[in-house]
Amino acid sequence: MSISSPNNPPNNRDITQLLRAAGAGDGVAAEKVATLLYEDLQRLARSRMRQSGHLTLLDPTGLVHESWLQLLKAGDLSFSDRGQFLAYAARVMHNIVIDLVRARAAQRRGGDVEHLTLNTAVAELAPQGDDEILRVHEALEELAALEPRLAQVVEMRYFAGLLESEIAETLGVTERTVQRDWQKARLFLSMALKT
Repeated sequence: MSISSPNNPPNNRDITQLLRAAGAGDGVAAEKVATLLYEDLQRLARSRMRQSGHLTLLDPTGLVHESWLQLLKAGDLSFSDRGQFLAYAARVMHNIVIDLVRARAAQRRGGDVEHLTLNTAVAELAPQGDDEILRVHEALEELAALEPRLAQVVEMRYFAGLLESEIAETLGVTERTVQRDWQKARLFLSMALKT
């Protein structure tokens, strides 16, 4: 396997080999994956934070680190390719944000909240209400219960920012199928959020 550098970025085959090695318990491979995909994870985190509004206890770097800890804690880093890894990482980030929103909502109702000690630097983000974030999450869960692949397409495209070709390869379908699934999912989520 070739070593990547700024002039020689890692290709998908290299990352896939590292992901498989990390899944088999190779700690060095897991560290290399984190290093090679750090920019992608940062991009995911910025996107996730932009969609979730102003969270006072978390910034994109903190979200990346928290999600990496969650991935390591799960213990299973065996992914077939970069797209599958990023889709899973996007789901983990989504769950972390939802947990924070729920905790904040519980605190407003008088419940205790567990604080994460993470850096804050998200002042430029457009705020969204906690209720709206939870409605989107619930609509996506409902979609996953009815049409799991449609929910996967939403996670990979909207949250992970993957291209249609990457999604198609990861799911083993055609790009046209991904396009149709995206249209169906958008329609479903739009209808679910209007009610």
